[in-house]
Amino acid sequence: MTVHHHLDDATRVRYASGDLDEAFSVVVAAHLAMCESCRRDMHGAEEIGGRLLETGETADLGADAFDRLMRRLDDDDQAIAVPASGPVSGGDPDGVPAPLRRLIGPSLDAVAWKRVAPGVRKHEIALSSGSGSSLYLMRIAPGKAVPEHGHGGAEMTLVLTGAYRDELGRFGPGDIADLDEHVEHRPKVDPEAPCICLVATEAPTRFKGVFSRLLQPLFRI
Repeated sequence: MTVHHHLDDATRVRYASGDLDEAFSVVVAAHLAMCESCRRDMHGAEEIGGRLLETGETADLGADAFDRLMRRLDDDDQAIAVPASGPVSGGDPDGVPAPLRRLIGPSLDAVAWKRVAPGVRKHEIALSSGSGSSLYLMRIAPGKAVPEHGHGGAEMTLVLTGAYRDELGRFGPGDIADLDEHVEHRPKVDPEAPCICLVATEAPTRFKGVFSRLLQPLFRI
């Protein structure tokens, strides 16, 4: 697998220091499982993240800090733990990298898709109750174009299978679009096969067309 689009440097540092929200941590971990180059670069990011933790301001945790920590550990079965860094195994031939398998299972064929628009299906992935972001899978039909849109905040899109093209280039398996609120694009899936992506967002998508904006509450993307 040859990956052409990688993580932003600031994202790698935030991931290494544990500063990313849950949905984005899952997408980064999945990308690292598919991208040898970014796995190598993570070593430098971990060093920077460690220095940031060492030089950061300390805070009073309170007398009940240990008790609160124990209660959170007791609730671990209901939470989704995402390792902030460390070795990550390679990608999976079925398109499900190891960090994603425990959330959706070992095969994309078993995903329970929900139709949200013609040619577009979605599968929402449950996160822990404290998460401030959203995580979901998108399956877009061959040759289908998503209406032009921007983002109300950060968005990460990792291609698992298939490919799409937009103003930023072509994105195939392992490629990640690490975007902020300033980017507007109109992805179009290659005609050969559907494209399945793992997406993390911190705010709803901003569609430009009037018709698309009217339908957005129904599509929930």
